[in-house]
Amino acid sequence: MINITLPDGSVRQYELGVTALDIAKSISEGLARNVLAAKVNGEIWDANRPINNDAHLVLLKAEDNEGKFALWHSSAHLMAEAIEALYPGTKFGIGPAIENGFYYDIDLGGKTIGLDDLKAIEDKMIELAKNNSTYVRKEVSKKDAIEYFTQKNDEYKLELINDLEDGKITFYQQGNFVDLCRGPHIPNTGFIKAVKLLNVAGAYWRGNENNKQLTRIYGITFTKSKDLSDYLTMLEEAKKRDHRKIGKELELFTFSEKVGMGLPLWLPKGAALRERLENFLKKAQVKAGYLPVVTPHIGNKNLYVTSGHYEKYGADSFQPIKTPHEGEEFFLKPMNCPHHCEIYKSTPKSYKDLPVRLAEFGTVYRYEQAGELHGLTRVRGFTQDDAHLFCRNDQVKEEFCKVIDLVLYVFNALGFSDYTAQISLRDPENKSKYIGTDENWTMAENAIIESAAEKGLKTVIEYGEAAFYGPKLDFMVRDAIGRKWQLGTIQVDYNLPERFDLEYTGSDNQKHRPVMIHRAPFGSLERFVAVLIEHCAGKFPLWLAPEQVAILPLSEKYNNYAKKVLELLKNYDIRGLVDERNEKIGKKIRDTELNKVPFMIIVGEKEAEENKVSVRKQSVGDLGTFSIEEFVDIINQEAKIN
Repeated sequence: MINITLPDGSVRQYELGVTALDIAKSISEGLARNVLAAKVNGEIWDANRPINNDAHLVLLKAEDNEGKFALWHSSAHLMAEAIEALYPGTKFGIGPAIENGFYYDIDLGGKTIGLDDLKAIEDKMIELAKNNSTYVRKEVSKKDAIEYFTQKNDEYKLELINDLEDGKITFYQQGNFVDLCRGPHIPNTGFIKAVKLLNVAGAYWRGNENNKQLTRIYGITFTKSKDLSDYLTMLEEAKKRDHRKIGKELELFTFSEKVGMGLPLWLPKGAALRERLENFLKKAQVKAGYLPVVTPHIGNKNLYVTSGHYEKYGADSFQPIKTPHEGEEFFLKPMNCPHHCEIYKSTPKSYKDLPVRLAEFGTVYRYEQAGELHGLTRVRGFTQDDAHLFCRNDQVKEEFCKVIDLVLYVFNALGFSDYTAQISLRDPENKSKYIGTDENWTMAENAIIESAAEKGLKTVIEYGEAAFYGPKLDFMVRDAIGRKWQLGTIQVDYNLPERFDLEYTGSDNQKHRPVMIHRAPFGSLERFVAVLIEHCAGKFPLWLAPEQVAILPLSEKYNNYAKKVLELLKNYDIRGLVDERNEKIGKKIRDTELNKVPFMIIVGEKEAEENKVSVRKQSVGDLGTFSIEEFVDIINQEAKIN
């Protein structure tokens, strides 16, 4: 018998070789009909794969991220089966699940597939899905794997097999299609009810431009037709909200090939918006006891060797530059934490000095491949609202609670109200890949769980998702059109204090290691602005909007009064502009709406004579006539950050 621990903490005993589907059926037949895959000790498995040891088990459904991963991975295989049926002789590269759907890279041997051909492939996928073909996992030797794909004359699979260890190779088969794959997959093709192939592109084999260019087909599938309809509606809305489009229209940022790909240039309005975001968080941080620091944009290679980042991220960083005379090697800074460790270490610390909270809006640089760059969400130079807290073990929970308060304050001020906190813990069955003592891990994990409970957060626990140096809490935010983004993270770290030999003198007059907490409510400021733009469709909260008021004179005769009103508003730190164009008032109103300015002031003869303003609000309409002082009160009241 083996013991299976379920997410609610209950433990059930089952026969050796039980599957997740068997366990689901023992709970309820209805549950079993919805299980796509399983998480066994933190690893995603096929739902029908035998379990032969004690395990923590999570049953995964279509609404779970890992369930979607299994569905979309399986759908890539189904698409490959359809393509092989329609285009015999096709060779297949790789076909992974991605954030939204899947793709497969294929070599059509001189044939071509265009957007007009996708419908036929979709229809074939639906036809094959109705066969309810089981996804069958089979372990094969390296020799047999090579023999199989040699017969198929598929050089791409053979190249992949050559990189694999014997004894760790698996095939999956559904229907007549066999693929080299480690899984996981859904139980059968019948779960796939709705298919949409989205795009065709070119992709170099293994991302190397010296290799052959293959055809890449992107798609997405769902277990319900309605989910596909909702997704396509969301895609249309997402196009309207694309931060690249709105950012250009509102003159917030731009890119230049001469400056370099992935290096955003902030225009005056965008720079001012960014500065307001920074000042908003800096003010909150000072109130919460953070100390501002500034570190250089470069660092000696040895700094990142010490931290371990060179070994882990060196290949993804801009490569070091040697100084002309001394021969020292310097990196463009890929992260701020090692610099903050050196600041902590610069002076002796007593237990009475802790916690020490160091905060910096630090710009970092990471080499992202050109094909992965995307507006502000994936760039090569970005600014992190980074802070590192150094505390005693007994202070971890209190500091965690305070950081949660800060993250929720940010979310509330910017209109993010739908979020889930993911608690990422270590794999209890495989502790060897983590550093730190069991005592410290237990203390840190309990601190995170208890802190989240005290704050009333909606949480999910993910075993095996902790960083090697400590557990963490990630905030998964759902935006206005239902997409999920990871915004805000808090991590506990035992690794860097050890690597940098950080110490404090305890009450026992002995040396002790501090615990390090990493936190970033925004994460990347660039990415946060992109998500915010798409969340609010460019209609920023009043306190953040580039222009809060547009003053629209009815004719040129009232331009001077409009300018007088603007000067008065500036005295109250209200941002605005005067639209002096020789256009009809209707066009000025429409253009101001398109520019997403929250308030409009209409001024004409009556307003000038009475020293008043007529006010319209974005997406609401006419609010009436007010004195300037009354309007200032309206603005100030609405611009308050609760």
